[in-house]
Amino acid sequence: MPFKLRCKVWLENDRGQPIIGEGRLRILCALRRTGSISKAARKLNLPFRNVWAKIKDAERQAGFKIVSTTGSGSKLTAEGEELLSLFARLQSSCHRSARTKFRQVFCSGDGKPRSTDGRLDAERTPHAHTEQ
Repeated sequence: MPFKLRCKVWLENDRGQPIIGEGRLRILCALRRTGSISKAARKLNLPFRNVWAKIKDAERQAGFKIVSTTGSGSKLTAEGEELLSLFARLQSSCHRSARTKFRQVFCSGDGKPRSTDGRLDAERTPHAHTEQ
């Protein structure tokens, strides 16, 4: 089958401003592992300024502190740890559900494409596009 499922999951505040998605999740995970914004930026091959700006923007949109910084480095606050953990669980669950639904809709019981003539059946044509 030539189709691949792609989906993105992110959280927004009540004004529609993004708080966390795949990119910010990667930044916060790298910060947790390295204990430093600059080391996280280097690990992700991103400019420090961009990583710092993403963290500050996430905090502004969330309405709480996500990262605490001291003279010896940076770490996630308790709220930041909870946000990271809950979002990672949500994202994993959404991706699992999307893969299951994709197989139900686009594949027959043996995992092969439903359509044998290379065309989608009209009632199975997707009306919404998801991407990752």
